[in-house]
Amino acid sequence: MPMVYRLDTIPLDRLITPVARATAMLARLDERVARSPIGPGWIERAHFQDAVSSLWIDGELVHLEDLVLHDNHMDIRAPTHELVRAHSVLRARRQIFAHPPDWALSPAGLRQLAGRGSAEAPALPAADPAREQKDDETDDGEEHRLDEELAAIDAVLKRSSETMARLRNDGPDSTPRERDPLAYDLDWDEDGRLDEWQRLVEASQHLPPALRGVLLLDAWRTIDVLQHVPWLGRLLVAALLRQAGLVTAHLAALNSGLRAVPRELRHAPDRTTRLIALLQAMEEAATLGLKEHDRLVQAKAQMERRLKGRRSNSKLPQLVDLVLSRPMVSSTMIEQELKVTQQGALNLVADLNLREMTGRRRFQAWGVI
Repeated sequence: MPMVYRLDTIPLDRLITPVARATAMLARLDERVARSPIGPGWIERAHFQDAVSSLWIDGELVHLEDLVLHDNHMDIRAPTHELVRAHSVLRARRQIFAHPPDWALSPAGLRQLAGRGSAEAPALPAADPAREQKDDETDDGEEHRLDEELAAIDAVLKRSSETMARLRNDGPDSTPRERDPLAYDLDWDEDGRLDEWQRLVEASQHLPPALRGVLLLDAWRTIDVLQHVPWLGRLLVAALLRQAGLVTAHLAALNSGLRAVPRELRHAPDRTTRLIALLQAMEEAATLGLKEHDRLVQAKAQMERRLKGRRSNSKLPQLVDLVLSRPMVSSTMIEQELKVTQQGALNLVADLNLREMTGRRRFQAWGVI
C-alpha cells in the first residue's frame, strides 16, 4: 500500500516567510525573462543546466559539454547510461514547456512523460487511383516502385511502433504485459502511488503555488512514486508552478536550486525542515537564474560591440544568438546552424573573441565569458 501523505498538519506559521521569499524571487525572474531580448536563449540554457543538476541530485555526474554534444548527435564517445538519463530530463523539460501549462499534469501528459503512453502507428499513405492509372497508361514504373518502397518503410515503422508500445506496457490494444522482475519490484504499486500523489494535487489547490509545489515535491519523494523516473516529480512541480501562473515565461529550474541546498536539509527527518529547504531551493533557483540572465545580457552587449561596421549579410549576429542559446558551441554546430565552412566558423569565432571551454586536441568548443 502506498504511504498516505497528510496535508492537514502543515506548520503554516513557520512557512509564511520562506513562501513569500520564494514567490517574490520566482515572479521577479519570470518578469525579467518575459521582457528580455535574450529570453529564448536563456530558457534553452536553463534546460541544459537543470538536466545536469537533476543527475547531480541523484548522485550521478554528467558533464554539460557531453550533454550538449549528445543533444546535437555529435558524441565523441559512446553515451553512458547517465548521459542518456540527462538527455531524457532535457527532452522532458522541452516537451513540458512546448505544451500548454496544464498539459503535464493532465492524464495524457502524465502518461506520456512517465513513458506509459501508447504509440500510434504511422498511417499508411492513401492510394491515389488517378496516379496509378497514369502509371499504367504511361508504362512508367518509377513512381510505383517508390510507392512500394515507402509502403515497406511504413510497414517497418508500424511494427517498430507496436513493439515499442508493448515494451512500455501499454500497447495499442491497451493490454499491459507482465513487468520484468529483474527490472521492476513487483510489489511496487506504481499506479496506487501515482493515484495518491494526484489526490494530493487536487487536495492542495487552495494553497499558494510555492507552498503547494514544495508539498507535492516532498510528497513525491516520500511516496516514492515511480521506480525508474524519480526525477519526473521535480519537473511536474515546475510545470505546476507554471500552470498556477506563478511563472509563465519560463519553466522553473528547480534542480539547479536544489543543488545549492545541502542534502542533509533536503532529506531531513523533520518535514518542516525539508519544506523550508525546498522553499530555499526555489528561491535559490530564481536567484541563480537572475544572475545568469544578467551575465548573458552583459555578454550580449560585449559581443554586439564587435558587430559595428560589419556587412549587412554578416553571419556574426546569428552566431551571437547561437552562442547565447547554448552553454557552448563547437565548430560543427556553427557550420550546421549558420551554413558556413569549417574555416568560416573558426573565423567567426575569432571575430567574436569567444572563450574556449575545452582543452581537448580533437575537439574544441567555445562559449561566452
